[in-house]
Amino acid sequence: MGAGKGSVGVLLINLGTPEDFTYWPVRRYLKEFLSDRRVIETNRLLWWPILNGIILTLRPQRSGEAYAKIWNRALNESPLKTISRAQADALKGEFAAEGKVTISWAMRYGAPKLAGELETLKAAGHDRILLAPLYPQYAAATTATALDKAYEALLKMRWQPAIRTLPPYYDDPLYINALAQSIRSHIDKLSWTPDRLLVSFHGLPVFHVERGDPYYDQCLETARLLKQALKLADNEFLVAFQSRFGRAEWLKPYADKTVAELAKGGCRKLIAICPGFSADCVETLEEVAIGLKETFLEHGGKEFDTVPCLNDSEPSIKMLSGLIRRELQGWV
Repeated sequence: MGAGKGSVGVLLINLGTPEDFTYWPVRRYLKEFLSDRRVIETNRLLWWPILNGIILTLRPQRSGEAYAKIWNRALNESPLKTISRAQADALKGEFAAEGKVTISWAMRYGAPKLAGELETLKAAGHDRILLAPLYPQYAAATTATALDKAYEALLKMRWQPAIRTLPPYYDDPLYINALAQSIRSHIDKLSWTPDRLLVSFHGLPVFHVERGDPYYDQCLETARLLKQALKLADNEFLVAFQSRFGRAEWLKPYADKTVAELAKGGCRKLIAICPGFSADCVETLEEVAIGLKETFLEHGGKEFDTVPCLNDSEPSIKMLSGLIRRELQGWV
């Protein structure tokens, strides 16, 4: 499809991934990620020696081992990149009939670079662009930094396209219904019935919330609406937070400790879902599906499974196309 005056671009944005699971690609990725002031708010004079010393010396090997466990070896890329591409391709099909909507995708860190994809859309003649960070719950360390990077690219453009941004959709019925549908479908395929559903969100330092970040409240609202949609009782449903980093206090309860306590307390069959992620990645596939499962079984649990993220499933693409169409009203 050729772009022209009045054509619209949609840029899907996700977090990012290293280009390989070996030491140096992971190190480059971590350096970009952990140098972001939205992610690490520690004073630079304190943080730089720590980052460029012990962290970027030791952490790439550990992170690389995690990536290696879940790497898409057929395409030689991380699952996040595979799924992000598939989401964009599926949405291209959804919008093919519009004739003036182009779907593209980019990563905040790594490749494809956000600035490059934005420039490509502009150069192709798209004078209106919807930036769509695929984070259901807003956090400065995710949504805001993705938009910061886009605005940084816009600063270099003499002739800027008109810009809209996709709002957080943590409480949108399209999103809640897609999650509920995916959970029901997954449970129906199991040979056992879970005792509880663990809803695990990515963690965040507590001081981010104290400074005004709405992430925690939005996670709890997503969980409340999901519990309501599934008609689950209090003793069948619980929320936790994963992926702690550093010594600061993070949002509680911690997922690893929660899972261990559940097993010790007699819970034998547990299913988990990570609704803060739009696509499966190292945090869901390695940390939860592998790591939390090991913790649960080590402490007496018998069955553990993880509901895949919405990814490029039919409910996901229906949801995303609905959200995007809503934001494009008046443009197409």
